Amino acid sequence: MFDPDPTLVTLLQATVNSGSSDLHITVGRAPTARRDGTLVSFENVKVLEPDDTERMVMSLLNDEQVKELEENYQVDFSFGIPGLGRFRANAYNQRNTLALALRVIPFRVRSLEELGAPRAVTTLLNKPYGIVLSVGPTGSGKSTTLAAMVDRINETKPVHILTIEDPIEYLHNHKTAMVNQREVGTDARSFEQGLRSALREDPDVILLGEMRDLESIQIALSLAETGHLVFATLHTNDASQALDRMVDVFPAEKRDQIQTMLAGALQGVVSQRLLPAVSGGRVAAFEVLMGNEAVKNLIREGKSRQLRNVVATGGPDGMQTIEMDLARLVTSGLVTMETAQSISAYPSEIQAQVSTLRSQAQAAATAASGQVATSGSGQNMGAQEEESTEEPTEEPTPA
Repeated sequence: MFDPDPTLVTLLQATVNSGSSDLHITVGRAPTARRDGTLVSFENVKVLEPDDTERMVMSLLNDEQVKELEENYQVDFSFGIPGLGRFRANAYNQRNTLALALRVIPFRVRSLEELGAPRAVTTLLNKPYGIVLSVGPTGSGKSTTLAAMVDRINETKPVHILTIEDPIEYLHNHKTAMVNQREVGTDARSFEQGLRSALREDPDVILLGEMRDLESIQIALSLAETGHLVFATLHTNDASQALDRMVDVFPAEKRDQIQTMLAGALQGVVSQRLLPAVSGGRVAAFEVLMGNEAVKNLIREGKSRQLRNVVATGGPDGMQTIEMDLARLVTSGLVTMETAQSISAYPSEIQAQVSTLRSQAQAAATAASGQVATSGSGQNMGAQEEESTEEPTEEPTPA
């Protein structure tokens, strides 16, 4: 029976109230939260003993989850606490004791605008079919961005959205769309089984929590080819790595076929990273690759290393490298140059982009001030001309 340990609930409340993203429970250390990307131990809380962590873990698990933990030495699950939030959890064994990692999932889905997502992301939501990838390292905000995408479709389109997740993270209510959410292990035996049955459930839009293996990738591509709009995540640093990962899991003799399928189905890749903001909290930086003909040709030819050049010059199609977005964040004062360069493989590009953006802003300001000055002097000259063309009038004299 689900009956969260009171101490754990108190810790989760403190985690949420502090704006932290994660809570870690492990033996030999006080409970620890991840705040703005940094681990911070709770003050005035005792170091945890084996009995403490076992009590907290077991208070969250049902019988099936306990069995999975015993058999696999780890179990993924999610749960909600009314008035507090939802949490994605992983319970696992370490040094013959139990440990717990919990990720905070707010009840409210943030909008794409709140996340700072580029406008091109909205364009991807209007595609009739194909596959859209959300990629980035663990903890980069992929799930949050995907939830915002799904919520936008849910608000605006009368379609059937089907999600297959392990576990379910954000909860979506029916709005303009109908949303059905299936959790692996509870509502479906596996990702593959959930994907295979999707064709019989009449979806328009399909969300996969993650493509983990050859079979799930192949089924996802097949669904995208047959008129469905498929959203999926991959744990990679950028778009080219994501596309390589999808191809490389297949045997060599099948890769040409998969490259052709991927080129035909790909609508776009949204890559992101989270980094500390100057004012506190974290802000997202995005890379966007759109599946135009140049991109599709490179995928067919297996030339993924050249994709970055296409992204860098693809501004008219809505594309941008992450360095371009990092430069925007630096120029606007949201992050420091040092922070931006620390997560980039091309730090010198950020410096160059920032210089360009600042020069453009200065030129625009100079031009604007010049126009104001010209406009003002023109008005004065006009006034003088009007004065000079007036006929002199004689003042009346007394009789």
